[in-house]
Amino acid sequence: MIKWEPATATWYGSPNGAGTDGGACGYGSLPNTPYGSDVGAGSPILFMNGIGCGTCFEVKCVDGQLCSPQPVNVVITDECPGGYCSGGRTHFDLSGTAFGKMASGSANIQHLLAAGVLNVLYRRAPCIYKSQGVVFQVADGSTPFWFETVIRYLDGPGDLATVELQQFGSSAWQPMSQVWGANWCLNAGGGTPLRAPFSIRLTALQTGEKIIAHNVIPANWAPQHSYSTGVNFDTRNY
Repeated sequence: MIKWEPATATWYGSPNGAGTDGGACGYGSLPNTPYGSDVGAGSPILFMNGIGCGTCFEVKCVDGQLCSPQPVNVVITDECPGGYCSGGRTHFDLSGTAFGKMASGSANIQHLLAAGVLNVLYRRAPCIYKSQGVVFQVADGSTPFWFETVIRYLDGPGDLATVELQQFGSSAWQPMSQVWGANWCLNAGGGTPLRAPFSIRLTALQTGEKIIAHNVIPANWAPQHSYSTGVNFDTRNY
């Protein structure tokens, strides 16, 4: 069992919202997606220059009067670099929705939201998206020479050690580079366009588990389009 560690928490955005649209991970609008509104921005120690995007945590506050003993499950979808998030602190800037769920009842939600900074306990938790496969959204600006994708809905540990792309007609796996947040890219180089369909191989950072989405990006791929897979990491491995 992963032990609880101390941290602090605040909230941002609307009291009933999902923090902010967009965010430093590049996921865009979150409500009505598998991420939902139980999300938050992590301090640099949690965000890890974007490697922490998509990681999941249990967070609970320790105020016995205002707070429930039950934790809220949150996903890191943004970064909070300044203020309480600076100085090497472990800090969660949660959505108003997630922050309010730590209250010991509906009557205490407003009191909790008005409390400002809370002392909390946190621990890593497996991400579970209920049979949702990994989704690749091709980034705007991608071309046959520069392929960039944001990777969503990773079960299990939620973070990635490596992303590799295999072109059509090739047996070689080419390493992709993290551009920012959850965005990974491959530069063709040498003036030769990349040949789709593409297969993509993912390696989880925490467990080392590998999964392959065969031919997930079709030959007629287009920027801003999303391509779903039937594969995901095993939540039992984390």
